[in-house]
Amino acid sequence: MPEAPEVEALALFLRERLIGHEVVGVDLVEGRALKTRARPLDELIGRRVTAVTRFGKHIDLDLDGVHLALGFGRAGWATWQDAGAAEVESAAAVIARIAFDHGILGITDAGEWLSVQLHVVDAGDEVPAVAKLGPDAADPAFSRDMLVTALGGRRKQLKALLQEQETLAGIGNAYSDEIMFAARLDPTAHAASLSADEITRLHAALHDTLTAAVLARRGVPIAEQKAAKVAAMQVHGRTGEPCPGCAGVVEDIPGTKGGGQWCPACQSSSA
Repeated sequence: MPEAPEVEALALFLRERLIGHEVVGVDLVEGRALKTRARPLDELIGRRVTAVTRFGKHIDLDLDGVHLALGFGRAGWATWQDAGAAEVESAAAVIARIAFDHGILGITDAGEWLSVQLHVVDAGDEVPAVAKLGPDAADPAFSRDMLVTALGGRRKQLKALLQEQETLAGIGNAYSDEIMFAARLDPTAHAASLSADEITRLHAALHDTLTAAVLARRGVPIAEQKAAKVAAMQVHGRTGEPCPGCAGVVEDIPGTKGGGQWCPACQSSSA
């Protein structure tokens, strides 16, 4: 799943490639992905990109006041093909192609079920998933007080809460593991149980982990973003490997069926 650091890198790439360029054609390969059936992709033809904005794990392309909102879901991503170049090879299914005057933006989905969503709207926040986003955890202005408000003393496990987009935008499965490892917090602990010191550690881990990842992903070709993300993980996806922070071993988080990892030796409440 692309998360805030990768989507931010993609947004930067698209700003550099697309602003000022005109859409000359569209090809919707998978019709189910377009959620605004009354507004086809054809509306984009003849319009130029004026801005590219990231909202959590979503990207909004402003084309002279008409917006193409891209929701990547579980396994969506994008490709870019310069004009005259061979089509970009991808193992992922192509969902749509947006042809510009200098190349083609492809939207893909590598999942077993379709999760990419496209919306043609008048403003980015008309997309339901964008309208209900919580504060952006990757925003440098995200404060400890904002985190306290987001946590709200809720009796919900930290891993699930960090991935809840209405609470904190931009974090998914992988970075939730990395953030909790950096904070040395038990992912199964409830937000309501956190002490003042633990909240401070969580805030620092959110800031440091996401800031470092955003910086690390800049300049990485978009086709290599997934591999770069996987290589950078300290505990996520590393079941059975030595913990990089102590003498323990990385294990699957109880109840995640292998979908999340932690180090019980340095993250459990008794550690």
